[in-house]
Amino acid sequence: MNIMDFNMKKLAADAGTFLSRAVQFTEEKLGQAEKTELDAHLENLLSKAECTKLWTEKIMKQTEVLLQPNPNARIEEFVYEKLDRKAPSRMNNPELLGQYMIDAGNEFGPGTAYGNALIKCGETQKRIGAADRELIQTSAINFLTPLRNFIEGDYKTITKERKLLQNKRLDLDAAKTRLKKAKVAEARAAQLNTSQPEENNIMIWAEEVTKSEQEVRITQSEFDRQAEITRLLLEGISSTHAHHLRCLNDFVEAQMTYYAQCYQYMLDLQKQLGSFPSTFLSNNNQSSTTPVQSVSTPPVLASASASLPSVSNSIVASGLSELRSSSGSRKARVLYDYDAANSSELSLLADEVITVYSIPGMDSDWLMGERGNQKGKVPITYLELLN
Repeated sequence: MNIMDFNMKKLAADAGTFLSRAVQFTEEKLGQAEKTELDAHLENLLSKAECTKLWTEKIMKQTEVLLQPNPNARIEEFVYEKLDRKAPSRMNNPELLGQYMIDAGNEFGPGTAYGNALIKCGETQKRIGAADRELIQTSAINFLTPLRNFIEGDYKTITKERKLLQNKRLDLDAAKTRLKKAKVAEARAAQLNTSQPEENNIMIWAEEVTKSEQEVRITQSEFDRQAEITRLLLEGISSTHAHHLRCLNDFVEAQMTYYAQCYQYMLDLQKQLGSFPSTFLSNNNQSSTTPVQSVSTPPVLASASASLPSVSNSIVASGLSELRSSSGSRKARVLYDYDAANSSELSLLADEVITVYSIPGMDSDWLMGERGNQKGKVPITYLELLN
């Protein structure tokens, strides 16, 4: 019975506290009660924490979209994560494309030029898919997880302590309001001190003032203590920024490694495709004289921060146009090795310099090349015209 009485008293006290806070909050909103303002430093820390939380959430969500564009796959991963189960392994888009290419190449025949090229492309796509998996895994561990830990851990603690600070402030302001009302009532009773009952009334209000003053001191102490706890937590946001900066560097390094790998894979594939004969049998059994297109690419930097290849199409087109319109010749540097498909073509070695010129009626993708006593058709995509 005593335990029940204690619980009822505690419940009544909690209800009274909640009601007091609600009244104080409502009066503040209506402009009928004064509000204790937080110091400027604490306000700045709170604003910094809110800003950090907002942008951390946005960056985290958009990074997830970048790493996994499929929303259904993201939902599935989220469900499995909440169930504390490992999501089933599936092929990603590059791996799936690579598998289709390999299957198609085997169907057409690995001995055919097109089938062999499909197989090589498919193998490269699968390697890119593996690099993509590694990027996702590395980014999730080194970048997304720390950001999520802040949102779900540190910031939740800050929010909890901030709510406690708000409650302590409401308690303090409610106590100040009661003290103010008690003092007003005491002064009014003193003005009406004309009889014995009024003297007793003065004593009652004096006791109420003393009680309210003690309550203000207690609530002020609790408020100051909670403000200090909240301030210490908020000052940790600077350390959070420093930690997230290190995580950001890890993410950039993971991306740099991924793109450098993809660049190198495609560079190797381009060289493999460039070594194929340029004349293939098409579906209508007619000869195709269009060589495999290639792009001039600079070497990969030792730091793995590969620069993207750049080709000035306008300059090349201008040079070729001048060469075709004139009867003269130009020097050209060979970009890649090229094996002649027949006796009318000229085999090339990378980095050698040959003489090229155009003859009437020649296909626009070809020029005549000369090297000493040897001459033959050469594909223009394998050449760089020199001044």
